Amino acid sequence: MNKQSIYGLTLDQLAAWLEERGHKKSRASQVWDYLYRKRVKDFADMTEVNEASVALLSEHFVIHTLNEHVKQQSADGTIKFLFKLQDGNLIETVLMRHKFGLSVCVTTQVGCNIGCSFCASGLLAKSRDLSSGEIVEQIMKVQHHLDAVSEGDLVSHIVVMGIGEPFDNFENIVDFLRVVTDHKGLAVGARRITVSTSGLANKIKDFADINLRVNLALSLHAPNDELRTRIMKINRAIPIAKVMEAIRYFINTTNQRVTLEYILLKDVNDQQEHALELVQLIQEWKMQDEVNVNLIPYNPVDEHSQYQRSEQESIRGFYDVMKKNDISCSVRLEHGTDIDAACGQLRSKQIKKESKS
Repeated sequence: MNKQSIYGLTLDQLAAWLEERGHKKSRASQVWDYLYRKRVKDFADMTEVNEASVALLSEHFVIHTLNEHVKQQSADGTIKFLFKLQDGNLIETVLMRHKFGLSVCVTTQVGCNIGCSFCASGLLAKSRDLSSGEIVEQIMKVQHHLDAVSEGDLVSHIVVMGIGEPFDNFENIVDFLRVVTDHKGLAVGARRITVSTSGLANKIKDFADINLRVNLALSLHAPNDELRTRIMKINRAIPIAKVMEAIRYFINTTNQRVTLEYILLKDVNDQQEHALELVQLIQEWKMQDEVNVNLIPYNPVDEHSQYQRSEQESIRGFYDVMKKNDISCSVRLEHGTDIDAACGQLRSKQIKKESKS
């Protein structure tokens, strides 16, 4: 049986685990310092930790559960990692370079069951959730890469927008967020982290109640139920009204702004009528600037050939409608367009390649 990843434990969980076995709780802070500040890759390198504690940790945990399988680097500096898990499954993680810092996009599940008809992530159904340790280790693998190629570069931002629905793996995501934001560890600021959901309304409310101060993004992609159901099957179970009610609860509970993600699909959801309908849908929040619409140019996927990237004129027109109606709006800056840019695309291609060999 595979050992558990040490990265999966919050500081409090590790302290409690050690104490239950007769070791000092203070050892947990020492171990965390070695993991996240010194960033050792072997328990044996924790030379200042009590030998008995190191032996106990080595017996029950591992530091590494991910192996780099494929790495693609874009001309703009974006790097897409394909990691192989202990059970042989493949996941994607992406490092993006921005003017404001280094951002990592993590995966939360092996496959995805949400079934968005434009997305490469859903080409293969979900086979399991990732553990909190496997999600944290994606950040650590990228940080180890940065340590090897440069001096002083640190992961500064995190987006939970990779393969899978984060709120379908709720408990592990919460533990992941507690680990990466802890000031004794990686200390990534909560306001520098964004979790994206396709609209699991009840989990949005649960997330609001926990109030981790982490940013929330909703994958909306359509302004009405008929269209959203056509491109996102989850809308059959959780229609827009229910999702918007959950977003209202999140805003009122946390007093935080929410990002509405909107992938523009040529002649599907990118017309002026759609923009005006979206304005009406979110009208209640514009005065307090409580939502931002993030327009996303589509990265075409071979298996979803019915969808094409919107023309620049349509993107500009949609944006103009938002701004003229006093809706905060931005167009997402693209990264890695010369590699397998779409989420899940590299994984899907690699699985097909290996199945043929």
